[in-house]
Amino acid sequence: MSTVTQVEVPTVRSRSVQLKLKAEEPALPDINTLRKAIPPHCFKPSTWRSLSYVARDLIMAAALGYAALTFIPSVNNPVYRTLLWTGYGFLQGLVGVGIWILAHECGHGAFSSHRRLNDFVGWVLHSAVLVPFFSWKFSHARHHRFTGHMQKDMAFVPKTSPSYFIQSVGSAVGSFIDLEMLEDAPLVNLIRLLGQQLGGWQVYMLFNSSAGDDSLQNKDAKWWRRSHFDPFSGVFRPQEALYVLISDLGLALVAAGLYYGSVALDWQTVFLLYGVPYFWINHWLVAITYLHHTHRDIPHYDGERWTFVAGALATVDRDFGFIGRHVFHGIIDTHVVHHLFSRIPFYHAEEATRAIKPLLGDLYHSDDRSFMGQLWEISNACQYVESDPSNPGVMKWAQ
Repeated sequence: MSTVTQVEVPTVRSRSVQLKLKAEEPALPDINTLRKAIPPHCFKPSTWRSLSYVARDLIMAAALGYAALTFIPSVNNPVYRTLLWTGYGFLQGLVGVGIWILAHECGHGAFSSHRRLNDFVGWVLHSAVLVPFFSWKFSHARHHRFTGHMQKDMAFVPKTSPSYFIQSVGSAVGSFIDLEMLEDAPLVNLIRLLGQQLGGWQVYMLFNSSAGDDSLQNKDAKWWRRSHFDPFSGVFRPQEALYVLISDLGLALVAAGLYYGSVALDWQTVFLLYGVPYFWINHWLVAITYLHHTHRDIPHYDGERWTFVAGALATVDRDFGFIGRHVFHGIIDTHVVHHLFSRIPFYHAEEATRAIKPLLGDLYHSDDRSFMGQLWEISNACQYVESDPSNPGVMKWAQ
């Protein structure tokens, strides 16, 4: 199988759009100029180094699982036992994100220079956390190809009006509550965030929900034929169907393992061992993706104004401390360069970022404020985009 995972080519009450005015918009750099600024070794993955991270993460996951299964059930005090299971779920979820990211490296061809090894390792690791590897790989490549494109991005296209939830509640209580006050209400923001963090990944996998209207490979596909699990889904080309089936096979094998595990133990123990970390993993991945592409200063583009470089630079590097750099393999800290050159291995991404920052200047976006604090603030502040009247073809977050 050969797939391209990186292509480098160039009514409701409306909120007012607050613009960051500059004397002159900086010119976008040429992709080849940026490439030449990065040391050549940054583009070369080390198979053994990548495999060593796989071994490290799998050992950590196995050690946590063994410790939980061996020691926690022997704790008699139910309060202490609950706290221990809670701590285990959180920690195993962090490790699971690291495993997820290593499979992500495989999908981009950044894990090694061997395509079959990348596909096999990625399939095993993603299947282990119930992700359809090839299905995700195909759609994720198109997300990178069209990042920031309001019609063709296949992963994250923001709304252009308040959400259906807000409009529905607003129509019910609009006679005595202002819509803008409702949008900013903490309880509404909490409900919105809980839905996004607990079910956002599953809804995307099943319905391709946050993708652009023109992102489908089969434009005539009905809403129920847009699943990442359907070999004949509108998300995929006909020649990709076999690999979607292989992805489904991986999920079926893991599901069978979970079933037999619940028979050997009990379903409650299997849920605590696997189910709780699974939800933590999805929470972190949704939060990471959301905050990479959502920031007051980050634009989106229509088809006429969009270019590959403009879209790739419409991302944000953020900071998650030790966990982000060493457990999440830097995915939070170096996302800008990843969108420009997705074949750079994560362990070279910091060096590559330092190399291009002087060329990017104000075009480089980063935010080192609290990651979780920003999740709450950004969810409240960046709910939909509107056209920038002073910059046709550019969409700014409504404020």
